[in-house]
Amino acid sequence: MPTGNVLLWIVIGIVALVLFVIVMILGRFLNLYIQALLSNAKVGLLDMIGMQLRKVDIRTIVLSRIRAVKAGLNISTNQLETHYLAGGRVPNCVSALIAAKRARIELDWDTAASIDLAGRDILDAVQTSVNPKVIDCPNPAGPRPTIDAVAQDGIQLKAKARVTVRTNLARLVGGATEETIIARVGEGIVTTIGSATSHKEVLENPDNISKVVMAKGLDAGTAFEILSIDIADIDVGENIGAKLQADQAEADKRRFQAEAEKRRALAVAQEQEFQAEVQKNRALVVLAEAEVPKAIAEAFRSGNLGIMDYYRMKNILADTQMRRAISGADEEKPPAS
Repeated sequence: MPTGNVLLWIVIGIVALVLFVIVMILGRFLNLYIQALLSNAKVGLLDMIGMQLRKVDIRTIVLSRIRAVKAGLNISTNQLETHYLAGGRVPNCVSALIAAKRARIELDWDTAASIDLAGRDILDAVQTSVNPKVIDCPNPAGPRPTIDAVAQDGIQLKAKARVTVRTNLARLVGGATEETIIARVGEGIVTTIGSATSHKEVLENPDNISKVVMAKGLDAGTAFEILSIDIADIDVGENIGAKLQADQAEADKRRFQAEAEKRRALAVAQEQEFQAEVQKNRALVVLAEAEVPKAIAEAFRSGNLGIMDYYRMKNILADTQMRRAISGADEEKPPAS
């Protein structure tokens, strides 16, 4: 075989091998490329290769692009790929945009991507905007099954409400969640019942609660728009006023008893002090009486008192004692000699 023919066959073999490798590489993208091309949502083969190198799920991007084009949405492959690389849920965003367009709700790709990256479920938000959601107040999973409030007559009322809300897409990013709606509605119900003069007034017209609470604009700063607040149930609880009065009376009783006990203890202490003072004075009298015999003896020794004077003094004391005994007066103990 001539040398020229050999070289030709070698070149042909190399070209065939290169073409085979190219076909093998492009074969995995060919199905998606044809599918996108026939759907008028063309995605280039080079773009797919770039996605593969950037670790992007090609099938997710291509199918999302096809769904967007078929729904009449102008979303480029680059936008889908950028959102995917940012950690977003591309199919969820596309579904939300399709649903928003069918429901004639203003929503663009940038807003939907921002909401999705913020951690909110954009598809659920759009569905809630189309089909309003009912929120139980209070939350059945919370610590209390009812909202408890006390009217001005002291009667406790236990209420349950159902709040119908619709998602406000313009306030979804940065807007408060359902917990804020529940808290605000609960606060409004407590305030309304508390301002009622009688619990009967509330039971007769429970719809007044809804009207007053709705007028407060509780959905300000939240991701929802409150459509209605309905009182689902309202029951009469305890007589809190009477219970508080009974507790206050019991507290006053204990306070008065403590004050009386304090006064009694003070009186007992004073009595003890007086008795001690009496004993002290008696001791002084005894000491003074003990000095009398000494003084008499000293008078005898100094010659200031004679024996006859002493007996006259004794006679006078005896006479005084006899007169007191006849008159019934208390006897006094004569001074000791």
